[in-house]
Amino acid sequence: MRTIQKNIVETFKELNDKLNSFSENELNIIPFEGSWTAGQVVKHLILSCNGFPEMCAGKTEKTTRDPDEKIKDIEALFLNFDIKMESPEFILPANTAYNKNSLTLSLLKNEKELLDITERYDVSLTILDFEFPGFGKFTIMEWIGFALTHIKRHLSQLQTISKMVINQ
Repeated sequence: MRTIQKNIVETFKELNDKLNSFSENELNIIPFEGSWTAGQVVKHLILSCNGFPEMCAGKTEKTTRDPDEKIKDIEALFLNFDIKMESPEFILPANTAYNKNSLTLSLLKNEKELLDITERYDVSLTILDFEFPGFGKFTIMEWIGFALTHIKRHLSQLQTISKMVINQ
């Protein structure tokens, strides 16, 4: 449990540090045609973490396999930067200007919710109400693993964006 909590804290610290490296103006600069702004990337991550508490409070069952079995496959897919992925529509960020303070507060809420989940629930349980396309049903641990791996994928994208927009 402590390892999961440590990973949550470290991943969100890295994301917050990266967010804070952008000025308010730089946060909303489109680095190149077809790209999201840094603000949009962070908003996408916030949207992708929303709903985790409700999901964990739904129907679950005891898991009959290793509860972190699918995390390696999630990492292999999401940390392969040669693959271009399309975001599901429900987590697409709006094409608008974003406020750094508002994004920071939302990230803190996401982090707190994930940490609360590790305290309140048996993370080895399988969530029955939701499936991840191509992977099937995830345990709570795997959903958290997905969230953290998804953030790591986009940290790389934020690094690329920062090289193009900071101090231009």
